[in-house]
Amino acid sequence: KQQQNDGLCGKGSDGVDLDERKMKILQAVIKNYLETGEPVGSRTISKYTDLNLSSATIRNEMADLEEMGYILQPHTSAGRIPSDKAYRLYVDTVLKNKEKEVDDMKGVLIEKADKIDLLLKQVAKLLAENTNYTTMVSKPRYEHKKIKFIQLNQISDVQLLVIIVLDNNHVNNKFIDLAYPIDDNIVSQLNFLINAALNGLDVTEINLAIMQDIKEKAGEYGDLASSILDCIGEALNDEEASEIYTSGATNILKYPELSDKEKMVELLSTFEEKQRLEAWVNDEADPEEHGIQVYIGDESPVEAMKNCSVVTATYKIKEGVYGKIGIVGPKRMDYEKVVGTLENCMQQLDDIFKSKE
Repeated sequence: KQQQNDGLCGKGSDGVDLDERKMKILQAVIKNYLETGEPVGSRTISKYTDLNLSSATIRNEMADLEEMGYILQPHTSAGRIPSDKAYRLYVDTVLKNKEKEVDDMKGVLIEKADKIDLLLKQVAKLLAENTNYTTMVSKPRYEHKKIKFIQLNQISDVQLLVIIVLDNNHVNNKFIDLAYPIDDNIVSQLNFLINAALNGLDVTEINLAIMQDIKEKAGEYGDLASSILDCIGEALNDEEASEIYTSGATNILKYPELSDKEKMVELLSTFEEKQRLEAWVNDEADPEEHGIQVYIGDESPVEAMKNCSVVTATYKIKEGVYGKIGIVGPKRMDYEKVVGTLENCMQQLDDIFKSKE
């Protein structure tokens, strides 16, 4: 394992300065707990050769750190464990000082890059294998969607086919049942009317006034125009649904602190019922921001992950087309490895997507 040389910074998120001794002890508590998952006592800390402090001195410093909210004592006779505040300090330091450790995943990814969905499934699998945690990858979403064109086809006396094509070339077909046969000329006129009003418009620009104008211009066929507009609305809502690939869900079972039966079932169900992950997909601070985001405990946007840490990044296929990658594990996850692996993965994806433009 590569020697870690990026000590904790000297100031917490609340602006309180920690002296060098407290920083070294806090760092020792965090790293020991990350490795073992067991509360850390003063005698364990005293074995760190670079500290050269007595157990009594360490106990006093740990008492101060506990009072400051950086460590917790889960049981009266037990050692201490890091608090969310300590993890936050540690993570911010890793994010600030981490130098990329590039592993060559590019060749493996390119083999699967003939289709975006295959590529993203492979990314989820590789990250789960490399980190030993659970991974989530969302399919790309389009920040802006414009209507490219709409085609109306009467396929029988009692049914009309509405084809909606967006500028991302997504095609959605909807059927309308007709109360009576419609002349082909009427279908052509409605087709022209709706395309003239909607072509090139962003989804957000289609308002009630535009829809009302279409209905009025359709005259006696206003109800049919309304049905067509409803189909277009349904197609756009279908496009909003996110597909999320997950891998390594059972890796969660390897960590005792997440093995509470009720919480474990809730967490595994969340990975199975993908709609529960919508809060994660929609939690987008800035789609242009390509960096790593870390959610610790209650910071997580997903209720079932409040006892976990979630490390995420946003990938970009092209302008306005974004998706998210997330790694879920215990709060004592190996943040340095996770951040390095995710940064490397993002770089490889950037190279792949650029080569396909």
